[in-house]
Amino acid sequence: MTSDPTFAPTPSTADSVPYASSGSGVVSAATPLLSVEAVQKYLNRSRASVYRYANTDPELLNPPYDQTKLNPEVRRDKDAPLEFRPQEVRRFAEEVLGLHPTIQVQPVEETLTHDLMRQMLQELRAIRKLLEEQGK
Repeated sequence: MTSDPTFAPTPSTADSVPYASSGSGVVSAATPLLSVEAVQKYLNRSRASVYRYANTDPELLNPPYDQTKLNPEVRRDKDAPLEFRPQEVRRFAEEVLGLHPTIQVQPVEETLTHDLMRQMLQELRAIRKLLEEQGK
């Protein structure tokens, strides 16, 4: 098992959650925001739990940052859906929920295609070697 420096969800949700962390903490403009449903899958929690974790207040549109809560992106309208940065979800999962998942790297199964590709590569290398010898 190898620990992933950028929080990785369980294998069942690994393909559904996009990440764009450069490790520097700087988020690019291309970083997609996560919906409540994506956070729900990522944290493996119920939708109600995600809303309980979220830093929201009926009196304030955008409450101040709370380190113990899941802080959504700034909203301009109370009716706008909650959206979260992947880095914030990762931070919340690690620091507050104590989740430290790891990913498993499994070797790729050898198939006939892999074997054929390997043979083709060997033949191409042999051809290149012959051409280089003829050119000298």
